Amino acid sequence: MRHVLLIHGHPFNRSMWTPQVDALRARYRVIAPDLRGYGQSSLTIDRETSLETFASDCLALMDALHIRAFALGGLSMGGQIALEIHRQAPERVEALLLADTFAGRDTEERRQLRLMTAERLEREGMRAYAHEELPKMIAPANAERFPELAAHVMDMMTTTPPAGAVAALRGRVRRRDYVPLLGGIRVPTVVVVGREDVYTPVSLAEQLRDGIPGATLEVIEDAGHMPNLERPAAFNKVMEAWLRTTAVPQPR
Repeated sequence: MRHVLLIHGHPFNRSMWTPQVDALRARYRVIAPDLRGYGQSSLTIDRETSLETFASDCLALMDALHIRAFALGGLSMGGQIALEIHRQAPERVEALLLADTFAGRDTEERRQLRLMTAERLEREGMRAYAHEELPKMIAPANAERFPELAAHVMDMMTTTPPAGAVAALRGRVRRRDYVPLLGGIRVPTVVVVGREDVYTPVSLAEQLRDGIPGATLEVIEDAGHMPNLERPAAFNKVMEAWLRTTAVPQPR
């Protein structure tokens, strides 16, 4: 059975991938963990969690499950972690899905905003922040049209441990630039983005597509930063086509 590892974004948890796990589980073994400091995963005493640490955690999990090779997908911060996993262990990645993410470093303005947000979350917790972020995470029209969707996204954000979110924000400030590494990706890659994504717009998705040899781009209409939840049928169709792009792997 083919193995698929899905990495959630910030400030969410593994339940972000529920529609995809449900759609794929009959044919694939899908692993969708809570990242360190998110959901039900614990956080060490460190005040900063780097993408390198998140990636190492995921690889250690796959080792513990005795899974050598896998298809890899990530959304937003999860997409950046997926790029770091590929950097650390390219021989283990059979195919790559990058959703609503970008490869470059933050601007200085964005780095400062992350640090300010981290300080705010330490003082205030997640609730006020989550209410402000909801219209950026999912398209406002979808929040109104699908109240259960909005409630799920809010629940993920408000139940994220502040310490975990803070550590990740600080770690992302110092992340490496993955743009120079894109040309070395040699596995079937699809880039997915919501048409209305305000955090990682279509132009950034196009940069990923253009930087990765042979990559394709799929734009999900009527969706924001979380097209896998806002338009799960369309997203799942893309994912299933992506998984068909490689043959069932031989033992390594």
